[in-house]
Amino acid sequence: MRAATATTSFIVSLALVASLAACTSTAGTDASGCKPTGPGTLSDSVKVSGTFDTKPTVVITSPLTATATQRTVAIAGTGAVANKGQSVSVQITLYNAATGAVLTSTGYAENSATTFAMDETKVLPGLVKTIECSPAGSRLVGVIPPADGFGEAGNTQLGVTGSQSFVVVVDVLSIVAPPLPKANGVDQPATPGFPAVVLDAAGRPTITIPDSAPPTDLKIAVLKKGDGAVVPAKSNVVVQYEGINWNTKKIFDESWARGAPSTFNTAQVIAGFTKALEGQKVGSQVIVIVPPAEGYGSAGAGTDIGPTDTIVFVVDIVGLG
Repeated sequence: MRAATATTSFIVSLALVASLAACTSTAGTDASGCKPTGPGTLSDSVKVSGTFDTKPTVVITSPLTATATQRTVAIAGTGAVANKGQSVSVQITLYNAATGAVLTSTGYAENSATTFAMDETKVLPGLVKTIECSPAGSRLVGVIPPADGFGEAGNTQLGVTGSQSFVVVVDVLSIVAPPLPKANGVDQPATPGFPAVVLDAAGRPTITIPDSAPPTDLKIAVLKKGDGAVVPAKSNVVVQYEGINWNTKKIFDESWARGAPSTFNTAQVIAGFTKALEGQKVGSQVIVIVPPAEGYGSAGAGTDIGPTDTIVFVVDIVGLG
């Protein structure tokens, strides 16, 4: 249900040395008892300047090849400390350590931060090692070897070979409360004309579409009313969802089948999905009937959603990103 977004790429200039502040180093156990990854000559050599939560200026003065992840603190934060297993909201840029080229970036625009769990089985181990034990408000520099990065296979999409290290600059915006396993709100009366929804023990829905024609305008109903934080406009939200085509009665997308919730920014999804989520509370479950004009329009979406198809989502709002 995402709208398309673009990632801006650029080459870091190696000439901007004069006004750049050197990074500060940390090592050992911090005040919280966490043991952060230590700095090294490689991470200390990366020069970073700029204000926290804005696009950094970064200079990598020579090709860097790491054998172990090194972590240096460019800006020391004072907020809650990020530990393994927690989720973090970050602004982040990855650089090719050999060339200084930007591999990918969140962009540092409003609501462009990304949220992920500090789990080495789900994200790059070197990224976890760079962020772990760091307070919110910190800007960190990590130099990450292939073993803690993309491995021997590299990453062809980003142009990283299996022998190349990469540099990451991370701004830790906040520690994010873990998502609920499923919507836990109070059941609400069924709304006439909507598809029937039955939940299994885990909360995964089965949606039964009526034989009648779908409504021609957007319809939203609350199935469970949560009492958590309100979903703001243009914000990251964590959801479990199932999408089904009213016309074909076939499921075209669902997070439940992938075994984990998904995080979306409400400004970067189809209009009907945005309207269904903004203003609702965490813990709620909503059902939304989305006509083409509020969905994928006359273009449809691949082979699953035609230009005249109405789609239905049942969404559990399990957290904010």
